[in-house]
Amino acid sequence: MKTIASLFLCLLGACSWVRADGCSLRVMAYNVKHGHGMDGRVDIARAAQVIRTRSPDLVALQEIDVGVDRSGRVDQPAELGRLTGMHHAFGKFLDYGGGDYGLAILSRFPITEVRRIVLPDGRHEPRSALLVRVDPPGFSLPVDFVCVHLDWLQDDTRRFAQAHELHAALGATPHPVIVAGDFNDRPESRTMRFVFGEYQSVPKPAGGRFTFPADAPVREIDYVVVRSNVPWSGSCRVVDEPLVSDHRPIVAELTFDRSVSTLR
Repeated sequence: MKTIASLFLCLLGACSWVRADGCSLRVMAYNVKHGHGMDGRVDIARAAQVIRTRSPDLVALQEIDVGVDRSGRVDQPAELGRLTGMHHAFGKFLDYGGGDYGLAILSRFPITEVRRIVLPDGRHEPRSALLVRVDPPGFSLPVDFVCVHLDWLQDDTRRFAQAHELHAALGATPHPVIVAGDFNDRPESRTMRFVFGEYQSVPKPAGGRFTFPADAPVREIDYVVVRSNVPWSGSCRVVDEPLVSDHRPIVAELTFDRSVSTLR
């Protein structure tokens, strides 16, 4: 009876989607370019619709505005949270256009901790990562979810240093750490080789890895990676969305072993 009751609770919402061997999370990464689409329109509601239709548990958002002139002085993290029904957190890069510019995270679960991780500056702007801690129902361990947007220049000196600093700042934890976002580098680069050496990349299908530019993607620069003592499996796909931003979003399905991620 206890097993049946536990399964019933999980199906009611303890996990977003469930396999027999574990509880799972659906994670999204999306550089939304402050809602500026490939058609020249600025409309953050379109990004909200893209997110909502994929029903993610956690979303890492890059290039987000709060009170900036170019995007109508909208608090975009709050508006995305309102339109998707999710909790939100914002991490500032810099002052911009009368407001703030940076990163955001959306979470289906209450956010118990928010941490801004300062990274080495890019050539044109400061850089940081945004970490939130959540306690997904059904998991015996918290989950750290990290949004990242590394430097974009062809010279990877700053990007490589940012990846190293982020890894050092995250430290060692007994619970899962998921890092998602725009790493601005190809899989074969030294930056991504370092990241993949410290974290496991959530694989995309060989024929569908490219995320940029959105209308005719030729580069893979957006990723979800995981560091965990908890056995897990997963897969990632690129969403066919050519209009709303200059990046296509990615969605990863992650399943953590029930022997460690147990129902409370």
